[in-house]
Amino acid sequence: MIFFPAIDLKEGRCVRLRRGDMATATVFNDSPAGQARLFESAGCRWLHVVDLDGAFAGRPMNAEAVDSILAAVDLPVQLGGGIRTLATAADWLVRGVRRVILGTAALRYPDLVRSACGDFPGRIAVGIDARDGRVAVQGWSEQSDMTALDLARRFEDVGVAAIIFTDIGRDGVMGGPNTEATVELARAVSIPVILSGGISTLADLTAAKEAGGGIIAGAVCGRALYDGRIDVAEAVKLLERPSPEPRA
Repeated sequence: MIFFPAIDLKEGRCVRLRRGDMATATVFNDSPAGQARLFESAGCRWLHVVDLDGAFAGRPMNAEAVDSILAAVDLPVQLGGGIRTLATAADWLVRGVRRVILGTAALRYPDLVRSACGDFPGRIAVGIDARDGRVAVQGWSEQSDMTALDLARRFEDVGVAAIIFTDIGRDGVMGGPNTEATVELARAVSIPVILSGGISTLADLTAAKEAGGGIIAGAVCGRALYDGRIDVAEAVKLLERPSPEPRA
């Protein structure tokens, strides 16, 4: 199971929101590159980066900050926020992003996901952000009637590398993740599913690792790292060491 520390970008700085509300942004670091180096030095093997301004604007808005992260560390980066065209996805991949996340585009332009997966095998993820089980888009500001499961099943056979599933109601409020819904989604599709939103303790990570017999592929964690509730190095060790073999 892969541990993904999150770097959420607003106006060039690292912030965290509560339930996706931009008015609740708390700045944790003025240097995205510096934050990325801290995560790398703690042993992380991936970074999860979101251009929050881009998610609302529909185009990249924190390119300089993302570029600074890519230049600062050797870690693979998965990036979401404001990626709504094939050209934008291609540009980020050329610039060094390992995997781009299509969220709003996945709901509104499903053919874009199919084309991107064909052009860039293994490098396209789908972000599914749900409020009360329904997919929200445009930086979570617009609610759709599509269920998370129905959206995931659209892309079952197109080569999506991963689904990042976020329960918006749990995000940034330290109340624990929606592990049950994540397991349900992971069991319903063959695409690897990554848990996001609400992780606040190492116990949450342990539960996620064990849930569904180890079916969850990874976990994204943000506020708890910045608040100091979870030690990054401990989280990496916990998730990425092999699970013990079950007793006979």
